Amino acid sequence: MLYPAFVELGDKNHAYGVVLPDFPGCFSAADEMNDLPARVQEAVELYFEGEDLPLPPPSDLATLRTRPEFAYDGLWMLFDIDTSRLTTRAKRFNATLPENLLAAIDDYVKTHGGSRSGFLAEAAREKLRSH
Repeated sequence: MLYPAFVELGDKNHAYGVVLPDFPGCFSAADEMNDLPARVQEAVELYFEGEDLPLPPPSDLATLRTRPEFAYDGLWMLFDIDTSRLTTRAKRFNATLPENLLAAIDDYVKTHGGSRSGFLAEAAREKLRSH
């Protein structure tokens, strides 16, 4: 989804700064203009990390341009935010596991509490953290 961002222009001594008005307090920076899309995506993901916030609709660019807090040197850009990476809402999917592995998971959660889904989610998070 395309979201507007105010970009403060960088130079050889200063990074490009980015303010994302649809996500209050969310900002980013990059030394190179080409790095801005990835830095903006990362900033928005961090903004939502561990939170169950509603996804705001993108603001109207014409309206944003009139706001006094953006009346300084910079330019407006639109960034394509992958919103599928922002939600913590659970999503059902189908997985196939060997019976003995599924039995071991079930034994573990029976002893330690939780659920299959919770166990698999935590195992996936741990694998991603260590990678």
